[in-house]
Amino acid sequence: MTLGILVVDDEPDIEDLFRQRFRAELRRGELVFHFAASAEEALQSLNSGLQPEAVLVLSDINMPGMSGLDLLERLRVETPDVPVIMVTAYGDIENRRRALDFGATDLVTKPVDFVALKKLVHSVIEQKNAA
Repeated sequence: MTLGILVVDDEPDIEDLFRQRFRAELRRGELVFHFAASAEEALQSLNSGLQPEAVLVLSDINMPGMSGLDLLERLRVETPDVPVIMVTAYGDIENRRRALDFGATDLVTKPVDFVALKKLVHSVIEQKNAA
């Protein structure tokens, strides 16, 4: 089964980075990445029906327009069953507290440790599948 992951980040090189780091999973057809450059674009993508459907959202916190924390609040209302992992260059205690208070599954700091992120992604997907 192929699982969809929506990555929300305004950095232009993020798509290439994720495709490179998850190359094996993509080749095996285990994962499909969807990318959105803003929280607004992410909401539009989710509402239009991504294929395969997003089973996990990875979102940056600091973006122009709607922040990742604002997106997280909306997702908790609109798609409460979809886990959200927040990714930020600012791993301060306040961002962590707010993200977890708003219902984030976890918070990862940049630069991203992709070995740890892969483990976290697989763990979240396994928990979701077991539920």
